[in-house]
Amino acid sequence: MGEGRRFDVLVVGGGPAGSVAAVALARGGARVALVDKARFPRDKACGDLVGPRGVQLLDDLGVKIPGTRQVGDMIVVGPTGRRVRLPCRPGITYPGYGFAAPRLVFDETLLAEAEAAGAEVFVGRAGEPLWREGELDGFELSSGARICADVVIGADGATSRVADVAGLVDPARVLWGFALRAYVDDPVTMPHIALWESEPGRGFPGYGWLFPGVDGRANIGLGLGMLSDRGAGGAAAQQFGAFAAHLRRHDVLKADVPSDPRSPGRLGGWLKMGMLGTQPAKGRVLLVGDAAGLVNPLQGEGIAQAMVSGRAAAEAVLAGPADAALRYRRFLRDTYTPYASITAPVHAALLPKPRAIAAVGRLVTAPGVGRAVAGGWAVFWNDLLAGATPGPPRTVASFAAGVGRAFTARTRARAWFTREF
Repeated sequence: MGEGRRFDVLVVGGGPAGSVAAVALARGGARVALVDKARFPRDKACGDLVGPRGVQLLDDLGVKIPGTRQVGDMIVVGPTGRRVRLPCRPGITYPGYGFAAPRLVFDETLLAEAEAAGAEVFVGRAGEPLWREGELDGFELSSGARICADVVIGADGATSRVADVAGLVDPARVLWGFALRAYVDDPVTMPHIALWESEPGRGFPGYGWLFPGVDGRANIGLGLGMLSDRGAGGAAAQQFGAFAAHLRRHDVLKADVPSDPRSPGRLGGWLKMGMLGTQPAKGRVLLVGDAAGLVNPLQGEGIAQAMVSGRAAAEAVLAGPADAALRYRRFLRDTYTPYASITAPVHAALLPKPRAIAAVGRLVTAPGVGRAVAGGWAVFWNDLLAGATPGPPRTVASFAAGVGRAFTARTRARAWFTREF
């Protein structure tokens, strides 16, 4: 059938990670093919919030997202309904706010920016892999097109086809999650994270949220952690109604949530968290965003990491394809592993212990405790320590990181990070 069309870089996946990678590559003069299985606009299961680091990256790129809603402080709701307000303060390298934007709009805008920069967009699933001298060279798409490139960037999500084909994932080590989201007409004005007990004294192994949206809608969701057992993902759907009822009892949610799982706006998706079990780059293959496991293991944020890693991978390739994997791994080592090597082991240790999860949720939202640590909690929990403004919150976050390093020093998960990075 012939080699097919050849590019400098093939980016598989047109979400935030892939589109930002394509923008940076195309602006840098590379010939870029950007492939996605869907035609845009298309929806994704997500909380629809972009954090401060994501805001800063978009500003650096000069990309404007239409119709966003600015958000700042966050409310954490404990299992008993007690609330702690986490401040969103500006750092040295990021602003003191994020924004809400539906993924339908957000992703389409970024894809259009990539196309405007010169990337060529293809629609089709990455099917049969194409090889050259023993290395992945591209894919034959479900459309029949054959796309080859000197470098392949996998931006195709938690269940990445690129990662699978290139043999970059150890399924027994991955921290899987599943998130279910719905839209409701609710006047919520601040983001809420809920630490919920599905039974008294037994913490739900994940987190729930109620985030403000645009046009009078709010985004409600439930995220479930399951270690390496993807078969447990159905619990998020099974308990979604009970979680929504919990929020209504504590006067967090005003609106009713449709019980029909097929209702418009309800959507689920897989998460791969904390980098654990995934080699982010090898040879001529680089993984970015969810494909690399770049989702915060404590609170589920992934859009900012997706975009930052996409740009970093692009810059590594533009500096020279031969050493791109090494440069990109060094970036991840310096930027994300200090946090992930602490929080991924903590996530893995707590998840099978519902009583411990419940105890932590009650402790951090107890009277006096939450308020005392709120500033540092916000910095550490949201991975904002690097670049944080000097002061008590940064000191508290640094102390938490030190405790985390000591607590996880002898864990198998921490040993994996030491070997890989």
